[in-house]
Amino acid sequence: MVITRFAPSPTGNLHIGGARTALFNFLYSKNQKGKFLLRIEDTDKDRSKKEFESQIISSLKWLGINYDDKEIYQSENISKHIEVAQELLRKKHAYKCYCLPEELEQERNQAVAKGLNYIYSGKCRNLKEEKNIPFVIRLKIEKNKNIILHDGVQGNVEINTNTIEDFIILRSDNSPTYNLSASVDDKIMNISHVIRGDDHKINAIKQIILFQFMGWKIPKYFHIPLIHSLEGKKLSKRDNASTTDDCKKIGILPVALRNYLLRLGWSYKDKEIFNKQESIKFFNLKNIGKSPSKLDFERIKSLNEYYIKNLDQKELFNYFIIFVNEFKKKIEEKYLKIIFQNLNILKNKAKTLEDIYNNSSFIFEYNQTLILKSNLINEKNKVYLNDFLEEISKIEVYSEKKIMEISEEVLKKNNIKFKEFGAPLRMILTGSSKAPSIKEIVEILGINETITRLKRYI
Repeated sequence: MVITRFAPSPTGNLHIGGARTALFNFLYSKNQKGKFLLRIEDTDKDRSKKEFESQIISSLKWLGINYDDKEIYQSENISKHIEVAQELLRKKHAYKCYCLPEELEQERNQAVAKGLNYIYSGKCRNLKEEKNIPFVIRLKIEKNKNIILHDGVQGNVEINTNTIEDFIILRSDNSPTYNLSASVDDKIMNISHVIRGDDHKINAIKQIILFQFMGWKIPKYFHIPLIHSLEGKKLSKRDNASTTDDCKKIGILPVALRNYLLRLGWSYKDKEIFNKQESIKFFNLKNIGKSPSKLDFERIKSLNEYYIKNLDQKELFNYFIIFVNEFKKKIEEKYLKIIFQNLNILKNKAKTLEDIYNNSSFIFEYNQTLILKSNLINEKNKVYLNDFLEEISKIEVYSEKKIMEISEEVLKKNNIKFKEFGAPLRMILTGSSKAPSIKEIVEILGINETITRLKRYI
């Protein structure tokens, strides 16, 4: 049975790269009718925070990446990690290292002076006597041996063990290190496929050695190329839209971000748009590219615009309400009804939910101060604005045809261009220079509210 896992450390918000890794693990497990598990690697007590854990879990759910069973916490397995370290010690696959920090620092400085990469000398490898001082436990790497990582994405990666130091598996305070904990947890969870970023390739080699020493079945490894910025640098949290929250806050839809992440380093024929069922059906590990992908935020917004245009109105509105409740001031129910009724107009040219919010703000947030400061309204244009008010006051029910006729009459009577009339009128009705067309504004506000707003300034 295929069992995959996503194993984030709760030391920060879910990164875009992490979200893609989780998605690939989820899709492959579901494609193979297997299980996808979430393991929270929370053993770094100083940096791990509950707020980050909550953000990671909520982001996965927001993206529709649903894991099986309950969350697994690495900290709950520490006694098992220590037990395995002690077993490796008994089997002579590990040893106690008594070297002091200053001794190791001296070794490191000597290597640097010679222009060499520092590798622990192994001076404690063959000690016979026990010492009554603090120690760490190091894995005893067999020398002059080639280890092959059979990587499903990168191909075979061969490394000579002489380049791998006897790495620490248990610190002097009896706390396990990453490679020991990750290996033991993968064994406990029966992980069959490890799909993660290719910055873990050297860790995979170390974990394979550990699996071999313990006589465990080695998982299959798939290391995905990292995501880079448009400048070609490794993506960092300082980059634009580097976390799921960065996208969420400006109103990127989860379905759009998920589709974008799916296509970031993976392809299926020429298909660009995938619903959830299609992504599970077509996803495979063979089509993962070997080169780094570049995070293109404009492409994310372009996909988002596609979904805004094509989603069912009720589904889009539900996303909008969630976005507003989480990131904006609450909108009264009466205004939400108006927004829903006119969503097809308000979503026009919108690339994000933030755009829809801004497009509709004139409905629930009438900025009179901005109108007065705009300098768009003067004694000259008040004349033809008053003509528009007089004519529109004669009708009771909105009619696009009638609004167009009234506008044309005002332009003709005053011998002006539309901009001279439309700009101040739009400012009065919306408090903004950017808004839908005049006929759409009147349709959304209704005749009575349009008249009320005009009378305030004329």
